[in-house]
Amino acid sequence: MKSNLLYLLIFASVLLACNSSTPKTDEPKFETYTSKEIGWTIEIPKGYKPLSQNRIEANEKKGKEALGKVAEGEVSNTNLIHLVNFQKNQFNSLSATAEPYDLSRDGEYIANNQLVKKLIFDTYTNQKIKVDTLSGTAIIAGNTFYTFNIKLYGPSGEVLMNQIMYNQLIKGYDFGVNINYNNETDKDILINAFKNSKFSK
Repeated sequence: MKSNLLYLLIFASVLLACNSSTPKTDEPKFETYTSKEIGWTIEIPKGYKPLSQNRIEANEKKGKEALGKVAEGEVSNTNLIHLVNFQKNQFNSLSATAEPYDLSRDGEYIANNQLVKKLIFDTYTNQKIKVDTLSGTAIIAGNTFYTFNIKLYGPSGEVLMNQIMYNQLIKGYDFGVNINYNNETDKDILINAFKNSKFSK
C-alpha cells in the first residue's frame, strides 16, 4: 500500500495530539516554491513560514509509530518526497508530498485510496480522536483531485481542527496536498494558495 496520504495525515494528527507548542520554524527563504518532479509552483502566503527539516522528520517518526498500531505489516516511506511544508501555527498549515506510483506495481489508484482512507480513520480512532469524514473531488488549476475532508473533535465535542487532503496521479507521482485549519480566514488563505498554484504541461 502506498503511504503518501497517510503520512500527510499523521503529520497533522501528531501535531494535534502530541505537541501543544508551536514547532520551531526556519526563516522563510522563498516566496514561491516550485517542484521539478511535479512541475508545480505555489506562492507561500504572507504570515506563513516553512517547517524545519528536523521537525518534519520528527513528525514523520511519530507518525510511523501511530500507524504501526493499526496497520498490518510495515508501510515504507523511503520513496516519499517532501515538497513544501509551511504553517502559520500548529493548526493552520499546508504540506505537499510526492511519491512515485506505478500502476502495474502498486495497483489500481482509486482502490488504493480507499484503503488509505480506512487506515486514516482507524489511526485517528485508535488515538481516541472522534472524527467525521467526507470524500469528494475538486478541480485545482485544471486538474481533478480526489479529496478527503476530516473534522477532528475534542473530548467535549468541540471541533478542534479540519483537514482537507487532495491527491492525484501527476507525471508518474502520487501527488498529495494536506491543508489543516481551525478558522475560516486561514482556510480561505490556504485553499486559495493551492487553487492559484500552477502546473506546467
